[in-house]
Amino acid sequence: MSERKRRIEYGDWQTPVDLAMLVCNRLKAIGVNPDAIVEPTCGIGAFVIAASRSFTDAKTIRGFEINADYLTDLQAKVVEEPNAQRISLHVDDFFVKDWKACIDELPGELLVIGNPPWVTSAGLGAIGGTNHPCKSNFQAHSGFDAMTGKANFDISEYMMLEMLRWFRGRNGTLALLCKTAVARKVLAHAKRQHAAIVDPFLAVINTKKYFNAAVESCLLVMRFSAEAERHQYDYVVYDDLEALTGSRVGHRAGLLVRDVVAFDRSAQYVGTSPQKWRSGAKHDAAAIMEFERRDGRYLNGLGEAMELEPDFMYPLMKGSDVANGDRAWRERFMLVTQRTIGEQTDGIRQQAPLTWAYLEGKRTELDARSSRIYQNGPSFAVFGVGGYAFRPWRIAICGLYKTLRFRLVGPIEDKPVMFDDTVYYISFNTEAEARAVLERITTPEALRLYDSLIFWDEKRPIKTSVLNLLDWSRSEQPSLLFA
Repeated sequence: MSERKRRIEYGDWQTPVDLAMLVCNRLKAIGVNPDAIVEPTCGIGAFVIAASRSFTDAKTIRGFEINADYLTDLQAKVVEEPNAQRISLHVDDFFVKDWKACIDELPGELLVIGNPPWVTSAGLGAIGGTNHPCKSNFQAHSGFDAMTGKANFDISEYMMLEMLRWFRGRNGTLALLCKTAVARKVLAHAKRQHAAIVDPFLAVINTKKYFNAAVESCLLVMRFSAEAERHQYDYVVYDDLEALTGSRVGHRAGLLVRDVVAFDRSAQYVGTSPQKWRSGAKHDAAAIMEFERRDGRYLNGLGEAMELEPDFMYPLMKGSDVANGDRAWRERFMLVTQRTIGEQTDGIRQQAPLTWAYLEGKRTELDARSSRIYQNGPSFAVFGVGGYAFRPWRIAICGLYKTLRFRLVGPIEDKPVMFDDTVYYISFNTEAEARAVLERITTPEALRLYDSLIFWDEKRPIKTSVLNLLDWSRSEQPSLLFA
């Protein structure tokens, strides 16, 4: 196995000792004083060493790691630590170990600490990795979500949910470094499971400094108390490990809210969008289905210049085009083979024979698309089409950008504009309708509500689940909607 593949498969970004010490110092400052400490993926042992030095009253410290070479090196370090007899190291595979038996035999208050792998299940699949749990849709996604990628998950998320079970009926603390998005998911799972947590918090980590990685990360701390009269699922986010004040993230009306103060000011406008926000068309074959027009011919992503009928060619705006509101249309097109999901495509043969011949020439590539949404469907099918996709006017926003920048988009060359699937939009029959709604959804109150619900550190911060929460139909007069 190459070094790069091994590092990816095992999430092998080792924690620096100085960061591990900062984590332990923060835990001590909030009163954590465990009897037993477990590091379930200890690697080269930064947390084992830091915990041994910080929690001198702990009776036992156990480190587990799949890489035996790491433990050999760590054992040489451990023998030099004071009270080294408390520390035991074990070669174990997290995904097959009987953790319940291991945890049940540990005394008193428990601290589980560490830095589980940050790789995703899709990332492992891409390199043929096997260091993962048995495949299952453990997040219980269904239908289209499961088919199109939402069933992809971070391996650390799976591990952390297993660790939550270790605290059923016992007191202790879970303190883990992880992606910030994963921390939020785990806290949401804890709430759904009614876990006995109190005073949870996140402390932001400088990922670039400590791991040379470009991802938002944090220390997630969850304390468990079986005796607590009231469990807490709101949490504080601190800017760093030493900060004493932070912002509160909470749950309101069944929603996870990034800024509870801003949300409370606009909560009366939470409802259901009168029109469902949709994502742009999905075809999973950009090199074949997307074109630039040059000298009257269509140039696909493979560099092939084609003569095609205009019947099924629609103006295309990518997410970057939508986000940059001043950018002119760049004469891009999308080949859209259907107007509704499941519609047969055979009619293209008679209506546009050049287009049909082009598609037939690309049949092998199009039939090889892996997503289940194309299986057992018509030839050359696309997804994300319906009556809404062919109305001439639309309000659009790109989900990838970290700003609430809505754009009014009208027809081009007498055809409705298509978007890629990074764009969300609602559509209208007239410009007047579209402008009226645009005014409603861009008032300060509406933008404040949206902003309070968006976690801007995520890869795709703007989601349809957020956009669909604003009810902009409450008044015929836009100026009265937020009066």
